[in-house]
Amino acid sequence: MSHFAELDENDRVIRVINCTQEDIDNSGLYGNPENWVQTSYNTRAGKHYAPNSDVEDDKPPLRMNYAGIGYYYDRKRDAFIPPQPYPSWVVVEETCLWEAPVPEPTRDMLLNENGENEGSWYEWNEEDQTWDVWIWDNALNDFKKKWIYDKTENVWKKIEE
Repeated sequence: MSHFAELDENDRVIRVINCTQEDIDNSGLYGNPENWVQTSYNTRAGKHYAPNSDVEDDKPPLRMNYAGIGYYYDRKRDAFIPPQPYPSWVVVEETCLWEAPVPEPTRDMLLNENGENEGSWYEWNEEDQTWDVWIWDNALNDFKKKWIYDKTENVWKKIEE
């Protein structure tokens, strides 16, 4: 059995099912066979992984990403692309995933002076076109911004107290 994505008239995925190519082509249960495109549960970001693992294997990837509801099937790229999270993000050709215009914060930026994450997080700020990095501050008993991305130097800078 394989996974197949049903596409609407705009090539958006409306459902994904597990069946055979023969079922799609001949059973009549799934409507027009031309509305269905095979997808691989083991393909992510243009790489194929061993089943139920994060170990990349030597099999060829199928259509860059496993299809999901709302994904777009790009016929020119022969790829499934997830919905665009923010208007400023662009598709990376090698993965067919979206990327912010500035690099994502690194894990170590979320850690306190003892190397622990006390619930810190980051989120995209579309208005400022950057990531807001929120770090727990024991003195304030609240979260505060601790990092800012310097777009002129293309580096993350710590906000000094």
